[in-house]
Amino acid sequence: MTRFRLTVEYDGAPFMGWQRQRHGPSVQGAIEAAILKTTGETVVVTGCGRTDAGVHAEGQVAHVDVERAIDAFRLMEAVNAHLRPLPVAIVACDIADPEFHARFDCIGRSYRYRIVNRRAPLVLDRGRAWQVAVALDAAAMHDAAQLLVGRHDFTTFRSVRCQARSPVKTLDLLMVKCDGPVITIAAAARSFLHHQVRSMVGCLRLVGEGRWSAGDLAAALAARNRLALGVNAPPDGLTFVAASYAKVSADFTPER
Repeated sequence: MTRFRLTVEYDGAPFMGWQRQRHGPSVQGAIEAAILKTTGETVVVTGCGRTDAGVHAEGQVAHVDVERAIDAFRLMEAVNAHLRPLPVAIVACDIADPEFHARFDCIGRSYRYRIVNRRAPLVLDRGRAWQVAVALDAAAMHDAAQLLVGRHDFTTFRSVRCQARSPVKTLDLLMVKCDGPVITIAAAARSFLHHQVRSMVGCLRLVGEGRWSAGDLAAALAARNRLALGVNAPPDGLTFVAASYAKVSADFTPER
């Protein structure tokens, strides 16, 4: 048995999210089906985190155990061939330590949210960004965002379907940058609550429009009540960027 570490890129639009489910296609299910075609084995692919329906990824990390003797490059090539034409690709595949766990060993996760601030319809960015026609003040959004950085009870920014044991999380970074009509919001933490990033972005939009002040955002956080949420941003503009680990186990050589 060999454990492989996978880095996965995908367009989330056609999927119900990362996690396998009965009522629609998932990224996890697509990869597992491709591995079955490659190895003849029914496997479980474990991701470092879940993404919602419509959310994209360029650096989702996962692990999988395979009994068949196959090297990492051949596994990656074969799985990618079987994934076509789905918008999913294994962009890196390495042999990992048997104890490596994509989810539990992860010490940091980062996301990027893109807003295109213009009136003209999106063409190239359709499905990959949130179009906001009203002019936004990115500097005000960034200043207000700093109120959310640190350790807080994020109940207000947590989906009612969130399964996390505690709403208390430590947000390491929440940065807003503007480049022409594109506003990029970067978020980093050890872990996030369900819908946390999208909920924070939605409220920052209200600040950017001038409908909320920084004080209103602080009050929403302090309320610890989902009813205090202003807006939940759509999934289109959200991308899982990367997962970080204390050590890299790619050079591990298993015994056959």
